[in-house]
Amino acid sequence: MGKKNGQTVGLAFTGSFCTYDKMKGVVRRLVEEGYRVIPIFSNTAQTVNCRFGDAKEYIKAIQEMTGERGIFTIQEAEPIGPKAFLDILVIAPCTGNTMAKLCAGITDTPVLMAAKAHMRNDRPVVIALSTNDALGNSLKNIGMLMTTKNIYFVPFGQDDYEKKPKSMIAHLEDIEATMEAAFEGRQIQPVVRSPFNMDIK
Repeated sequence: MGKKNGQTVGLAFTGSFCTYDKMKGVVRRLVEEGYRVIPIFSNTAQTVNCRFGDAKEYIKAIQEMTGERGIFTIQEAEPIGPKAFLDILVIAPCTGNTMAKLCAGITDTPVLMAAKAHMRNDRPVVIALSTNDALGNSLKNIGMLMTTKNIYFVPFGQDDYEKKPKSMIAHLEDIEATMEAAFEGRQIQPVVRSPFNMDIK
């Protein structure tokens, strides 16, 4: 178990690849703080190579940082429920697609099954959203999740309000602070913070 009050963190990755480099820093900090970090990879995170990097290389790097093999299948994620071995689940990055499926109760990826299994234990889920549609069709899903018991959001803001006015992304540097608040049963505030591009017109 981790040294941070004996807490084990499930850290789930979905397919917002633009955040992956920053997420390495998050993983490193959590491990340094003494958490046991178990990575969980969606099907997309496992298979898609893009301009942000190679999926297999990224998974290898995360495994090396955490010292854990991680969870790759729905079957591997399901025991999170009955065995209750996670103290908190952090979905970071969490795409609009994943949020929509969470709202609908769909469990067709390891990350979604992990969320379903973990939530049955009445323990916190932290969402670090990253979606081009946060102020579009995903907005209703964000609202629904914000009113769902045991779900907490990492503060987020618009990342490019000129070229992508509906896009929002979590302030990943606030993941641990959000976790600490979630353990106390409260949502860190403010949730919606200043845009990443501060040149407001």
